[in-house]
Parts: sequence; structure tokens; C-alpha cells
Amino acid sequence: MLLKVVKNTVLFSIILTMFALTFSCGQQVKSETEKLEARSSKLQETTSTPLSHDVSDDKSIVVGANRTAAYLPLLEGKRVGIVANQTSVIFKETVHIKLEAPKILSGQHKPLETTVELNEHIVDSLLKRKINIRKVFSPEHGFRGTADAGELVKDGKDTKTGLHIYSLHGKHKKPTKAQLENIDIMIFDIQDVGVRFYTYISTLHYVMEACAEQNIPLVILDRPNPNGNYVDGPVLEKKHSSFLGMHPIPLVHGMTLGEYAKMINGETWLNKGITCDITIVEMEHYNHESVYSLPIRPSPNLPNDQSILLYPSLGLFEGTNINAGRGTEFQFQRYGAPFLDKNYYTFSYTPVANFGSKYPKHENEICYGADLSEVSSERHFTLKYIMDAYNHATDKTKVFNTSNFTTHAGTATLQKQIEAGLSETQIKATWQADLEAYKSMRSKYLIYD
Repeated sequence: MLLKVVKNTVLFSIILTMFALTFSCGQQVKSETEKLEARSSKLQETTSTPLSHDVSDDKSIVVGANRTAAYLPLLEGKRVGIVANQTSVIFKETVHIKLEAPKILSGQHKPLETTVELNEHIVDSLLKRKINIRKVFSPEHGFRGTADAGELVKDGKDTKTGLHIYSLHGKHKKPTKAQLENIDIMIFDIQDVGVRFYTYISTLHYVMEACAEQNIPLVILDRPNPNGNYVDGPVLEKKHSSFLGMHPIPLVHGMTLGEYAKMINGETWLNKGITCDITIVEMEHYNHESVYSLPIRPSPNLPNDQSILLYPSLGLFEGTNINAGRGTEFQFQRYGAPFLDKNYYTFSYTPVANFGSKYPKHENEICYGADLSEVSSERHFTLKYIMDAYNHATDKTKVFNTSNFTTHAGTATLQKQIEAGLSETQIKATWQADLEAYKSMRSKYLIYD
């Protein structure tokens, strides 16, 4: 009954907000919609009733965090640590609202629509269940997911719960022995996007290693990989290992975090070949062909499905002097630079400091390039965008930041191939033997079809 009252309160408040929007004379509709979503998020935070059972009443994907019956018994009576960020939520309900608005300036009736994903952060939910969470560990971008890419994040305290937060993207990338004191069991619950240089998988490695060294079991709450339907890109060469890629896997690895954890153990990639005691809480109704729209942005510069699908391809621009949409509202949905040919490119934009990008490349400079925000993005990896930019640079010596590009590509060969004028087909042909070997290895660790 309480849940129904809370839900009705949320819906009523959303409806009021939407009606208020209709009387705004049609101005700033997009920003008002964002305010609506923020309002609904705030309302969700006030919800005091956590899920009392698994949410599996239909054939939609059920993430590991929602399968509470599978992992709560492992936590009861234990001192718990958790690796989490803003994506670490238990989903409650998807509410779609469509209202016919009164006549606005144009005199036309315009339906107002929004989809609100009601959820509760797993830390809040577990605390309400009297689970003894002692410490929180946060990856790149921080616990609330607001820090810039690569920005060092300091330790701190969560103002809502009072829990101490240890950053794994600051002074330490691996939990220390002291930080793991008085922890009986760890949880790892983070949304990944399936790209090697997206650092959450490196954080997973270090957490597994630290837990193995301290004999602490690790529970991994699995979530979908939105780019999990394929494997592509150069396989990382060991000599180019870094936090942007620690293991010999392709740029697009095609695994969930649970599957990847199995691979880390199985291939003995942890220090001295040790293995971590892992329990994977699997998803329901997921397979590698599943199309999954992320309801919460996994990091500040991946705001929507378009950016996530393009990220494997446009992420390579991070190793160049070409802007990939940072400093705009279309991150990883465009690319450009002042030194790209303005006679070839008809699109231009000017990056400015904004949420998630305090110092974007070419800040306050006109960048000439391509807008991909409306292109039909299939779930695949392509070199055509970076090759197009290189081929139409007025000064090709300005394109590559060689050391950084090699780190992102995982090999020094790719830059040389692009500079030599090889076609995408020719370049991809040089990866195939390594990809086939990887696929064979990967098949041993797959959980989902």
C-alpha cells in the first residue's frame, strides 16, 4: 500500500510539472524536460520503500542488482564494501506519461511525453535492509559520476549516507590493505559499455586483485553490455598495457563485466596468477544480441544511446588533437578541429567548458568537422571517421598525439597504417588472426548466448 501511495505521489508531482511546462509559452522546452527528469529523480530519492522481491514479471532484462534474493543472503551479518557509482541502482518501474497539452502559442495541441525510470541507489536500498555497508569505493568520474574523464578524484564522504568513499581514480587505483580492513565481502556493481579503454574494466581488475590478496569474496552484479553483440578492433599488445587497457583483448571486447571477471580469473591475469573468489549474479532475459538502452548515463560524456554506440569508433579521437564533442551537448556524436578543411566540411561548432569537460580540446575555437547525432548508428566499430578526419586535415602533423593514440589503440601500428593510406578493409584484415584467437578464448567465459 505504501509503495502505491509513493508511486501515485511521484506520478502526481510529475503530472503537475508537465502541466506547468505547457504554460511556459513554448520556450526552452528541452531544458524544462531536463528539469522534469531531475524532479522525478529527486522524488525517487524520497521513496522509502525498497524492493521486497525480484522484479521479473515480464521478459525485459533483469539486471543483477534487481535479483536481490540471489545475493542478500550472502551479505547478511557481514561487513560489506561496495564499488559503485551513479549507475548502481535497483530499478523499480518504468513510467511512460503522455499528456495532451492545452493550446500554446501556435494554437496546436502538442502531446507531452516522458519516460521516467523509477529507481533507488543500491547503497540506499541495502542500508534500508539493514545490510552493514562499511565503505564505498568509486571508479573514474566518482561516486556520483560528475568528474571529468581522467580527472583525479579524491577520497571523501557521501553527504547522504555519511559513508566514507575511497576513490579508485586518484592516489590509488587499487584498494589498499588498510582500506579493506574490517570488510568481509565486497560488491561490484557498475554499468560498463564494452570498450577496452573505458576504465571500469581496469578498476574491476584491481578490485579483484586486492580482494584475492586479502581473501575477501567479491559479488559482481552483472549488467548488460550495450556494445556486447560484436568483437572488433586491434588486440592490445602487452607492451602498451596501461589503465586504458590492461589485457590482450580487442578494442570492443563483447563481454559483460561478469564474463570479463571470469576471463581475468581463467587467464590468470591477476598478480602472481592468483584468483579471486567471485560470485556473479547473472541477469535474466539477456543475451549478446539484446538491445539495451541505458537509463542512466554511465559517465558524463556518454549522454545517450547514440553516443554509446558511436563511442567505440569516436573514442579513438581521444588519442588525437581532434575534439570528439566534449564541451558540447553532443559528446561522441561529432568531431572537429580548427585544422580540418572547412571547404570540405560544412558543419562547425565551438566547444566550451561544460558539465563533464572543464577544459575541452580547442575550447572557444571554431571546429570544422562532422555531425553524427542524427546518423543511423548500427552496433559496430568503424575507422571511417578517424580516417576521414586525417585525410581532410589541412596539416596532418597536427592530428595524432602519438603516445596517447597508441595507448588508446593498444598498438603503434594503427597510426602508421592510417598515415600510410591503407583502406579500412586492409587495416582490419591485419587484425583477423588475433581476433579469432580472442574469440576462441572468450567463448570459454561467456555466460549468455
